[in-house]
Amino acid sequence: MPSGRPNILWICSDQQRYDTLGCYGNPWVHTPNLDRLAEAGVCFSHAFSQSPVCTPSRAAFLTGRYPRTCRGRQNGADLPDGEVLVTRLLAEAGYRCGLAGKLHLRHCNPQVLGQDAVESRLQDGYTDFHWSHHNVAMQPARNEYWDWLAAKGLQFRQEPLPGSRYVTCAMTPETSQTAWCAEKAIDFIEARARDGAPWLFSVNVFDPHDAYDAPREMLERYLARIGEVPPPAYDEGELQGKPAWQSHDHEQGAYGFIKRYAWAAIPAHEHRLMRASYWAMCDLIDRYVGAMLDALERTGQRENTLVIYASDHGEMLGDHGIYLKGPFFYDCAVRVPLIAAWPGRIAPCRASALVELVDLPQTLLDACSLPHSPGMQGRSLWPLLTGAAPADTHRDDVYCEYYNACNAHNGTGWPAMTTMVRTRTHKLTVAHGTGTGELYDLRQDPGEHRNLWDDPAQAAVKVELLVRLSDRMAFTVDPLPARGAPW
Repeated sequence: MPSGRPNILWICSDQQRYDTLGCYGNPWVHTPNLDRLAEAGVCFSHAFSQSPVCTPSRAAFLTGRYPRTCRGRQNGADLPDGEVLVTRLLAEAGYRCGLAGKLHLRHCNPQVLGQDAVESRLQDGYTDFHWSHHNVAMQPARNEYWDWLAAKGLQFRQEPLPGSRYVTCAMTPETSQTAWCAEKAIDFIEARARDGAPWLFSVNVFDPHDAYDAPREMLERYLARIGEVPPPAYDEGELQGKPAWQSHDHEQGAYGFIKRYAWAAIPAHEHRLMRASYWAMCDLIDRYVGAMLDALERTGQRENTLVIYASDHGEMLGDHGIYLKGPFFYDCAVRVPLIAAWPGRIAPCRASALVELVDLPQTLLDACSLPHSPGMQGRSLWPLLTGAAPADTHRDDVYCEYYNACNAHNGTGWPAMTTMVRTRTHKLTVAHGTGTGELYDLRQDPGEHRNLWDDPAQAAVKVELLVRLSDRMAFTVDPLPARGAPW
């Protein structure tokens, strides 16, 4: 039985929807390592990010505060210095913290940063900081992944996939950014085995974020059966009953301007190729999760290491006629994989409870027997993980936000502010200031194809959910500063 404070290996993929692992019922992917991790720990079937966009989600699950509260509402803006990350709290408690890959709590555009700069940092607690925001050519020169390639005499490249306008192939598995992140993690794990210090390492891989560029080796098993790969879940004409900007993206492309992802112009076989490439990137992640778990075993640290696997948000992947992300709150965009395992301390189970990623910081602090920061707003999952609370009970609903999180490009009509509340049976989104929204009965329409927003028969349900959403928004008010006196 492990004792004391655990080490923490926190693996976070980028833009990975929940239905991309074997343990979540996907029969196509090859994810044996994550499937075994799920069997050995708690696999959450209904985990939700707090935003369908990177920075707001990451700000929430690192601070334990909602995006609007911690002021990490949008990509391209800086999380303020006063926000307290859970990694900083762990570092102050004696943990050595490291990171490889993406952080994305502050703006990362190389045209703004300059070619020799990296993302600026607040007090994040990371002493071992290996930054690589992503792998494509717009990246600044100060990219450790690129430096790693250069030391091998290589340069990142993508090669066209014959017969495809939308899918490319990025080098080899061994030279991927995911492999580099895993190598950095393994070096750190081995070093900590020698010095015995308690540690946390964040493995923030860029996969399976677009572009759709899995290594050819990983894609081959799908190409052999490409005609059988299921197409996106889209009912012809379904967008006619939904907010207009969704039809705009359907016709014009992701973010309203990337023509290559305009669903209406993409041939059926290309939809399958894009889905296959995305799944192949998930397979690639699994391969290197296996390498990191092997390193824990090899160094004798597996029994005292809490392993977390999650993603920052999902991906439309052509479902509902849309690619990538934006002010969209379908489950494929906000529901993510979440697995937690710690041998001897976490009771293995499949947990159907509604949970949010904002719950993770308090969970980690409880696992380490450390106090919560007074500004945190999540609810610790630790009682559920240890079997002290039922695996099907945690929240009555989940809440997500979009506050100008992406740059709303001209002509998209994207709303500046959209919020969502989801129960087990229904989902409501409101595009604030537009008079429009979406309402889905998840019992009758689990795929979220038929919008009931304007259905008079659903008026009572709509009012109930609007009140519930209003309550959730109200309770995101900042609990800080704490009251110091009665008056």
